[in-house]
Amino acid sequence: MCNNFVGNEFISPTSSSKPEYIPVYDPSNGDLIGQAYNSSGSDVDSAVCLASLAFPQWSQRTIKSRCAILLRFHSLVEKYKGELASLITLENGKNRAEALADVAKGNETVEYACSLPQLAPGRILEVSRGVTCQDFRTPLGVVASVVPFNFPFMVPMWTLPIALAMGNCVVLKPSEKVPLTSNRIAKIAREAGLPPGVLTVLNGGRECVEALVDHPAVRALTFVGSSPVAREVAMRCRGRNKRCTALGGAKNYLVALGDCEPESAARDIVTSFAGCAGQRCMAASVLLLVGEQELLLDMVLEKAKHIPKGLEQGCMGPVIDGVANQRIRDYIRRAEENDVEILLDGRSWSAPKGHWIGPTILLHTDRNDRAFQDEIFGPVLSVLRVNTREEAVAIENASPYGNAACIYTSKGGEAEWFTSRFRAAMLGVNIGIPVPREPFSFGGLHGTMSKYGDADITGDGAIEFFSTRTKISTRWPLAENASSSVLSNNADHANFSGQM
Repeated sequence: MCNNFVGNEFISPTSSSKPEYIPVYDPSNGDLIGQAYNSSGSDVDSAVCLASLAFPQWSQRTIKSRCAILLRFHSLVEKYKGELASLITLENGKNRAEALADVAKGNETVEYACSLPQLAPGRILEVSRGVTCQDFRTPLGVVASVVPFNFPFMVPMWTLPIALAMGNCVVLKPSEKVPLTSNRIAKIAREAGLPPGVLTVLNGGRECVEALVDHPAVRALTFVGSSPVAREVAMRCRGRNKRCTALGGAKNYLVALGDCEPESAARDIVTSFAGCAGQRCMAASVLLLVGEQELLLDMVLEKAKHIPKGLEQGCMGPVIDGVANQRIRDYIRRAEENDVEILLDGRSWSAPKGHWIGPTILLHTDRNDRAFQDEIFGPVLSVLRVNTREEAVAIENASPYGNAACIYTSKGGEAEWFTSRFRAAMLGVNIGIPVPREPFSFGGLHGTMSKYGDADITGDGAIEFFSTRTKISTRWPLAENASSSVLSNNADHANFSGQM
């Protein structure tokens, strides 16, 4: 039973005589593994009010004091990483290695947040004779993070430790599909010494998110999820003059030139599109082959078709639920009906229990195919042959998304040509999952369907997002001016006295 974590305690519902719970299922077999409380607007209001009461004392601590707690949290996450990974595998379906990587990558951001006393101090400068300007960062207050199902530990850590280090109180709203990991995060934070009210975990669905967006005491909100919802959240926040970073979907392009090293490129391409069952915004969606490149395509096929099914290391797990499974299968079916050649068909992974679909590779001749254009969010790779690098860039640039793109080549000049022309915010050279590591920030291209709102997430973008710069300009009289003023005053006094 996943109840809300409010005031450092898991509280039973009090706002309704018949509380509503959302079932939580194991995607590998469909078994019921838990229930998450479906928070109402009144639940959100009472939790945010309690967080607001905790804010003054938390924000008045020194940043070193706050980061000392995060350092203990980092150590405890390392201690409990096996347990956390087991929860991720249970509720999300990642294999064991992917689940451990989820924890490790999230804890890297915690480590980065522990260094903020050295990274986020204010500045001071004498800008002219006798005049100094300085700035310092102040926290916003209560902030909220609405996170998706695909990385139950890593994505909450994109925001939570940095927001806390900067002095904010955080309300975390996990996906209702994977609440167990966030519950464990709350317990670890309490064990690390986080005071009551500083971290709140609210479970629920749309009503909970809308209440967080609308609450006047929630000063900023981050969201990671689908593009339509990201856009709606960002617009709703903007209408309330509230800071918002909302990351949406993606259609990520890999371009392979004939001079690329085929073995390493093939391995990387398969890892990108099939890792985590393709359920990540950085997964490869499209492979553009400049020229025929039969050898590379054969290697990709060979590696993909030998991925085993399961939850062990080296295997590929299920997708999150039956809705996702059916959506992916519908895209493959429609592609088949439109004469798209299916080089590898993952529908053979059908199972009586669980939501299994294997790696799928589609060979297109028409770039207008829906599977080629839409975000599928599953282990499906669309392949298209093009004649020139200019054609490849034109196709990538035409996408309404702007998340990630990668070039495979052995020539530095070719890599530079593509990276200066791709229309995406995160670029890779021979890296099909170009996720920036701290201190670099994560985020798609502003003004596309991949990113709505004010800033990047993680890294220095999060420092800026979760704080306000206060600026002070100061002028003190110069020493010589002060002496002249004193002498002048004494002379005036003497003259006045002589007239008495």
